[in-house]
Amino acid sequence: MSVSPPADSRPTPNDDPSTSPPPRFSRRAFLHHTGAGAVLLAGGALAGGTAAAASPGGRAAPAGIAPADLDPLALLKRMLAFDTQNFGEGGVTRPHAEMLKSVWESAGVSAEIVPTPKKDNVHLIARIKGTTAAAPLLLLGHSDVVPVERDKWSVDPFAGVVRNGEIYGRGSLDMKGANAAFVTALLRHLKEGGRFDRDIIVLTDCDEESGPYGSGWLAQNHWDKINAGMVLTEGGWFLAQKDRRTPMLITVTRQDKVYFNLDLTANGTATHSSKPNPDSAIAKLSRAVAALDAWQAPVALTPVTREYFTALARATHDVPLQRALRLLLSARSQQARERAAALVVKRSSYPWLHSALLRTTHAFVIEDAGYKENVIPSTASLRINCRGVPGGQRPREFLAEFRRRLAGRDVTVKLAGNAGESEEDALKRLDATSAKAPSSIESPLYTAISAAAAKTYPGAVFAPALFEAGTSLGPWTSRGVPGYGVYPYVLDNDQLVTMHGNDERISVAALQQGTEFMYRLFDRFRVR
Repeated sequence: MSVSPPADSRPTPNDDPSTSPPPRFSRRAFLHHTGAGAVLLAGGALAGGTAAAASPGGRAAPAGIAPADLDPLALLKRMLAFDTQNFGEGGVTRPHAEMLKSVWESAGVSAEIVPTPKKDNVHLIARIKGTTAAAPLLLLGHSDVVPVERDKWSVDPFAGVVRNGEIYGRGSLDMKGANAAFVTALLRHLKEGGRFDRDIIVLTDCDEESGPYGSGWLAQNHWDKINAGMVLTEGGWFLAQKDRRTPMLITVTRQDKVYFNLDLTANGTATHSSKPNPDSAIAKLSRAVAALDAWQAPVALTPVTREYFTALARATHDVPLQRALRLLLSARSQQARERAAALVVKRSSYPWLHSALLRTTHAFVIEDAGYKENVIPSTASLRINCRGVPGGQRPREFLAEFRRRLAGRDVTVKLAGNAGESEEDALKRLDATSAKAPSSIESPLYTAISAAAAKTYPGAVFAPALFEAGTSLGPWTSRGVPGYGVYPYVLDNDQLVTMHGNDERISVAALQQGTEFMYRLFDRFRVR
């Protein structure tokens, strides 16, 4: 994801950083490895059925808002129809932006397409004017999506198919679904003639899923258009009880994990494939992967993650999980903490998520070896994507342990820093990111999120959290602007796993309820 420039103008990485150096693997190699190829709410509330002709302040309601623009499902289907796949160099987002621009302009809202140097790869900025000069609230949602493996999908990933109460499509979860909830909730307020106490900026950005022209580029070139006092983007999960339906835990993320990459390289003897030999680069790399696959970094509880797991213990109806969480939170030694964490992951209905929140993670993502079937190659390489817990194990400590575990295996481990950056400079940059404080929970936006959660999900527990992935919040948080994240729909684990995967989907009913959540959030900023 894109980032903002720190004081020394060097970019800092987070999820799929647009400012990181290009990977060593070509676009063709990446496509080869991925296999990628080129409802209304009850009572009609979101369709304007309860809309007043004018707000209490006397502002006339816009006449041009179409019912389909007020329906999150209908709008999401239109968003999903645009193929905005980003293969690492940005996607084609202009047609999607033009559609949204027309939606905003029909509602009487000024919207501007901001082109980037890459053809048809654009940002869209809409601004709803407020009644005061209070620092604006900015909603940040990306239009690009990761590539699809079409043959692995059970439906057309760009058709917005609804099946068994779920809407399928690339981006339905991450994050066109959230964008649809954001936009339709705001349009409902506008349909009612509502006015807000500050400008609300809705930025639909590009290059969030990698590329050079994301929010960092936008901040460098057009900061005046996106300068804000608070930012809301993707992040916090709305989790269900073990029954997969009942809202359990509503979270808002106030901090992202620390993003970095490691490259493993094994060298061997290149020769004719008719003569296998012990000095095989691929075999060496495979043995290193096997050694690392079962290893996990140590558990690290920080104030942010400790608060999250404490809230989860209050929220769950699953007594064995609750007991495991209490063991984790009360553990006095690292050994006891590790045992309890393993039990938490085993008992959790969201095991991969909760494992990721407990420690630095490493995932094998891109492998490159060989070029011809009758040649044993001399080199085999693997990129490993890592996510560190801020305030926990530092990336330099993780790297040292990684190297220690691979000692004697004839495999090199390199930290993939920015272009021209030494390893030590990269580690210092990551140290600073790891030590960065989370966003404040004292802001009006955090208060609005909490209040909306209490009204929309009264039986669930609300808590701040750590995002196991990353966002485009860097340009704002690096300037001290608080930034938060929500995916405003309740998910079960099967749906969560489809993020960046196959058959990505969310529940239609959860999308509708999440839109009501967003409506109530924005209501906190509405002028009475």
